[in-house]
Amino acid sequence: MKILIMGSGVIGTASAWYLAQAGHDVTVLERQDGAGLETSFANAGEVSPGYSAPWAGPGVPLKAVKWLMMQHSPLVIRPSLDPKMWAWVWQMLMNCNHSAYERNKGRMVRLAEYSRDCMIALRKEIAIEYDQRMQGTLQLFRTQKQLDGAQNDIAILKQSGVPYELLDPAGCQKAEPALRHVSGKYVGGLRLPNDETGDCFKFTQNLAALAREKGVKFENGVHLQHIVAHGDKIEKLITSKGELQADAYLLALGSYSPILLKPLGLHIPVYPIKGYSITVPIKDADGSPESTVMDETFKVAITRLGDRIRVGGTAEIAGYDLRLHEARRATLVHSVSDLFPRGGAIEKAQFWCGLRPMTPDGTPVVGPTKYRNLFLNTGHGTLGWTMACGSGRLLSDLISGKKPDIDTSGLFIDRYQ
Repeated sequence: MKILIMGSGVIGTASAWYLAQAGHDVTVLERQDGAGLETSFANAGEVSPGYSAPWAGPGVPLKAVKWLMMQHSPLVIRPSLDPKMWAWVWQMLMNCNHSAYERNKGRMVRLAEYSRDCMIALRKEIAIEYDQRMQGTLQLFRTQKQLDGAQNDIAILKQSGVPYELLDPAGCQKAEPALRHVSGKYVGGLRLPNDETGDCFKFTQNLAALAREKGVKFENGVHLQHIVAHGDKIEKLITSKGELQADAYLLALGSYSPILLKPLGLHIPVYPIKGYSITVPIKDADGSPESTVMDETFKVAITRLGDRIRVGGTAEIAGYDLRLHEARRATLVHSVSDLFPRGGAIEKAQFWCGLRPMTPDGTPVVGPTKYRNLFLNTGHGTLGWTMACGSGRLLSDLISGKKPDIDTSGLFIDRYQ
């Protein structure tokens, strides 16, 4: 079967790999000069199935108000007249209750755990390097209230069979020895030992190269203009390089997916939530993280990537604005400097931002549409790399007419209709 994939971020590239493995003729269309050059380029560096949870949860509205008052706020809202922004915010608020949180987290963990298994199998099959480490994630709590609040997440982890360790300060230092230098700044942590870290950009680039060896064609510098449908099928794509046709089409354009879908009468509540990162050269390895430390207070992830520290976080609701704001850099610098003051050369940090494609319920949109040859793989938010292999494998099975290895309920677009 001839398949056109729109987008070569980590989601589109992983999808291409699995579809090629299934024997399909795959072409990937990308507007940039190569794979992984937008949201996949400098993300937080986590493959974190156990940390897969929706942003919408009980108590979040009150927390959000408090966050907006903080100097180093995890959340920034830049108001606009865009009705999609306020519709997305409203839908997210409607998911801020216990039943919705448990339902949404269950869906997300199901896909993320499957994706972790797919990545393990992938590494056994091919030699792929991306500064990977398999040493878990430590969610660090600075206050007793944060530590007590972890019980809600622990209950869902137990229900999902996800291993975890609830640690006192000494346990945190055993997992992350550099924290001994700032021992009075936290009261405990929740460690997820099966989580991984690595450079998503390197992973995407290297997987794209391996996919080319399998026959996948990557067409860069191609701008998609619109999708043409006829009846219940997609007929062709109109692009900057002419009309393109295939037997099946897979949309993996992240935050830009709703723009192409709207003329087809398909509406998905995927909205861009801007995230920032800095990449800091390591100057003292003993003063740097071993894996990923999640600073719960500022919602910042601090990750070891080879000879660098990646510091990622903040949520900025500002539409498709890609401007870099120095106040967001200051938050990232504050978090890493406070917890790992000896680790990195902050003065050499590289500052970046990307648009996370977020759904209001946290779960991505992975699966078929009312058009029988159009499939979606988008809306993964902060968990694109965590869910990439599982989403790609799941889509490959669906397109190939095979039964997926996991329950797909709650993953398709029809949950919004």
